[in-house]
Amino acid sequence: MSAVREDLEVLLSRGDVNVEGRLWDSSNAALRVECVDGDTLVRAVYKPRSGERPLWDFPTGTLGRREVATYVVDRALGWGIVPATVWREDAPLGPGSLQAWVEADPEDPPVDVVDTGAVPDGWHVVVEGEGARGDHVCLIHEESPALRRVALLDAIVNNADRKGGHVLRAGPGGVAGIDHGLTFHTESKLRTVLWGWAGAPIDPPLIQDLVGLAEGWRAVGEHLEPLLSRAEIAAAGQRLEQLLRHGEYPGPDGAWPALPWPAM
Repeated sequence: MSAVREDLEVLLSRGDVNVEGRLWDSSNAALRVECVDGDTLVRAVYKPRSGERPLWDFPTGTLGRREVATYVVDRALGWGIVPATVWREDAPLGPGSLQAWVEADPEDPPVDVVDTGAVPDGWHVVVEGEGARGDHVCLIHEESPALRRVALLDAIVNNADRKGGHVLRAGPGGVAGIDHGLTFHTESKLRTVLWGWAGAPIDPPLIQDLVGLAEGWRAVGEHLEPLLSRAEIAAAGQRLEQLLRHGEYPGPDGAWPALPWPAM
């Protein structure tokens, strides 16, 4: 783990939390906060457990812990996809997750909706459809090593809600993945806009990263135990083994809608 991420974890875990305001477009209560320790300040997204809406397929009050669990897996892989994320019992509106704020570049999204004739070279077309004005549009995503890692992380944690807006441009060529509350279900629920590599072989360097995660899964599981059920941890380990056994990116299995709604 990088020193920067480690420092952020410490600050998010120990700093004083001051609420700036609510993020208006969040489906559950999500607030932007300042986390302050002495002269050091970072902004973060605070998702209190008390602000979670009940869902029919995920246990109530567990989404914030799933956010932290996804960070734990990403941290073990060393991919740096998920911003530093911690669980706080002593936050202002009660227990919840805190995730370091990402200053994204809105002019360079890694996932986009464009007119059919405007698909950039090398980008993957996920689905075609009709826009609000009746025009023909495509949901697309870029071809990049960073986004390939996001697709594999989603497969391991069983992300049921990888919208286009949940992948942010973070620095030149880099991406950050956010909003991982709907993860780690024991049933297959992968819903994502990143289907461009479905059925393609996983690159050898990424296979090696997955092998390293599998070899250290017992230790990772110990970090996941306060956050997930034993069945959920075991299911994630089985999905990891399946990726290694097949050696390819997963595709839609037909058991669950393949795309989240809304896609962006």
